Amino acid sequence: MTTPSKAKIQPGGSEDARLPPLPDPPRENDMRQTENFELRAVMNTVARFFDALRDDSTVLVSGNGYVCATRSQLPHAPYPDMTIAFGVDRAALTNNNGYEIDRVGKPPDFVLEVASEHTGRRDYTTKRDDYARLGIPEYWRFDYTGVRFHDAPLAGDRLVNGVYQRIEVTPDAAGVIRGYSAVLELYLCWDRSRLRFYDWRTRSFLQDPSELEEDRDAARIALRAAEAQRDEERAARLAAEARISQLEQMLQNPPQA
Repeated sequence: MTTPSKAKIQPGGSEDARLPPLPDPPRENDMRQTENFELRAVMNTVARFFDALRDDSTVLVSGNGYVCATRSQLPHAPYPDMTIAFGVDRAALTNNNGYEIDRVGKPPDFVLEVASEHTGRRDYTTKRDDYARLGIPEYWRFDYTGVRFHDAPLAGDRLVNGVYQRIEVTPDAAGVIRGYSAVLELYLCWDRSRLRFYDWRTRSFLQDPSELEEDRDAARIALRAAEAQRDEERAARLAAEARISQLEQMLQNPPQA
């Protein structure tokens, strides 16, 4: 996987380190989509995927805080539902409660907005312009309702010479809508109101926590079945050994006439 170079400025390594963390954005209305869409599970899925590929702490997958060029832009800066950045100090950014591009030295590589009643229109109009000005290479939008809040169930833009160009998004025969993220090297998919990530290398979807739990439970059932079968086989073997021993004794000690 190709990732951008490490940040030029590490949060916590300069005079800016004494600045307080960024304030919490006013997300009350914007987060109502979580009543129907479990964003944390999606972020958990993506974070686990990148953690499996890398053994360091330079990949940020976050759903907290503003993304701004500089702190002076608050409180008018956007606060995306998911921010992904490579080559950064994840711990420092998590503690900072947001992403300040001037402190990090580079913009995030990927942002995602999930549709909601209160912010849906801004996601595909003004926020699109905001993220382009911030220099974010990819901007994606997901509407779990279909097109109730966004102009498309799934849409993505790639920054080319400072301007966003639409990423091709197509439906398949099963109704799954997908588009390829060159930044993540994964397909984003709208699958029956779920946001899923497809790995073309393994030809499989990344598993979310509920799917992992299902696989774990199935593995436990299989283990118990195997143990039960093993116990049955052991009992049958012991019975057979006992019968063999009994028959050998009878052969060695035939009844007297």
